[in-house]
Amino acid sequence: MERTQNKLTKPEAMIFDMDGTLFMTETLLLPAYHRTFERLREEKLYMGETPPEQAVLSCLGMLLDDIWRKIIPDASEAARQRANELLLELQLEDLKQHHSKLYPGVLETLTELNRRGVRLFVASNGLEHYVKGVARAHQIFPLFEAVYSAGEYETASKVDLVKLLLDQHKIHNAWMVGDRSSDVEAGKKNGQTVVGCAYAGFGNGQELDGADVLIADFKELLKLYDEAE
Repeated sequence: MERTQNKLTKPEAMIFDMDGTLFMTETLLLPAYHRTFERLREEKLYMGETPPEQAVLSCLGMLLDDIWRKIIPDASEAARQRANELLLELQLEDLKQHHSKLYPGVLETLTELNRRGVRLFVASNGLEHYVKGVARAHQIFPLFEAVYSAGEYETASKVDLVKLLLDQHKIHNAWMVGDRSSDVEAGKKNGQTVVGCAYAGFGNGQELDGADVLIADFKELLKLYDEAE
């Protein structure tokens, strides 16, 4: 799958979203999500039923505070804060059990891009320990020059996070690679090329409008890079 208007320029760097781009989020998220609500009910912080899985999957890419406000809008601030803590704690526990997965071809493609001299980065709206924990558990952490998260840098949007990354590492020509509208916005508002990942299916049909090119398989990145001028 490709949708591109112009010939792409070879980038000096690629900046990757984590959830829905490199990482099959649902393999880690959904078991922890259900256990989070079990614990919230045990602790009497939230007594309603667990919201449908689609509620959380449709929020991927958003900042965590916004996610909980959308999923449990009537819950107390204490309940939302505890949900944050529990979800992170349970996901980090499960990471150690090696139950989660990267998308097919991610490790091999990143390794090859790294070998070809492309500078690789992560920019995620997630929490620092989660984002770095996923990268370490799946043995891709050493391939990245730096891993940026909204949780670590306390940025208000992915636009700000990517601008910080570009400025700190003096990058002028990058590809922003991601699956959500926030990734498209972060790339475009910072003047970069956007590669939209259309394989996760967490967003709506317009999620990747504005991307320069769409890929249906992560491994297509290598071909795009080789064909870029």
